[in-house]
Amino acid sequence: MNHEKQRYKELGDFLKTRRAKISPQLAGLPAGLRRRTPGLRREEVATLAGIGVTWYTWLEQGRPIQVSTQILESLSRVFRLNRVEIVHMYTLAQHVPPSYFPSYNEVNPMHQHVLDDLVESPSMIVDNRWNVIAWNRAAELVFYDFNQLECSNRNMMRIMFTDPNFASLFPDWDTSAQSMIGKFRADCSQYIEDPWLTEFVQELRASSKEFDQWWPMHQLNKDRNTYRLLNHPVIGPLSFELTSFLVSEDNNLKMYVNTPSIDTDTRHKLRLLLETEHKNSEPTFVYQS
Repeated sequence: MNHEKQRYKELGDFLKTRRAKISPQLAGLPAGLRRRTPGLRREEVATLAGIGVTWYTWLEQGRPIQVSTQILESLSRVFRLNRVEIVHMYTLAQHVPPSYFPSYNEVNPMHQHVLDDLVESPSMIVDNRWNVIAWNRAAELVFYDFNQLECSNRNMMRIMFTDPNFASLFPDWDTSAQSMIGKFRADCSQYIEDPWLTEFVQELRASSKEFDQWWPMHQLNKDRNTYRLLNHPVIGPLSFELTSFLVSEDNNLKMYVNTPSIDTDTRHKLRLLLETEHKNSEPTFVYQS
């Protein structure tokens, strides 16, 4: 067997082993009644990765087909590969390994359960590109209805600098926006060679004059616990303690929790907002200053 054929066979065998390690539940799929082999079926992997099942079957069979970096990134996400595995897979596919981890479109269902249990604390999980990939109902009502956006547009930087309704939540938007840029730049310094970052920054600079003005300043900020003040259009001023946590099984995911500040009426307002929404009626209360 020549080296080229061996490389394709190694890639196919590697994908088989990783497919066997991902349970349907971990992938967000029903377990089903009977499974002859552990892990996901080929058609399930193809659906989750957005590729054809026949094409994926050929890939596992070690056929000499070209694989794009987009497909490799999708497979990295589906199989939840770590850094070593990602580099190995890209090398077998004869692509330069990325200098970043791929972004995600979903999280472990257990993490979603944690978010949902934080009923009165608007919370979300973002990936290393600041894409929002999971959130709870409180975050949806306070910050943004992320369900209304395509996955590629659920990015906190993009929303902050292109959506005036979201920007209006921040009483001192200039300060908050510049601080966000500093944190984003600090986070992205380790992914500076990522083509996505170059394209994303160019897009925002063209879309927002403020971002275009502030990005070249190279401001850097740490992501640390802080207080956050918001001005909600329905329930008025809100005060939160903002904390962030790395997701233990994947340090490229971070959970942000906005806990209502003590000695304020924020928690009471959130309860009213959640109760009103639960009754499927328009809010009948408006904050009076």
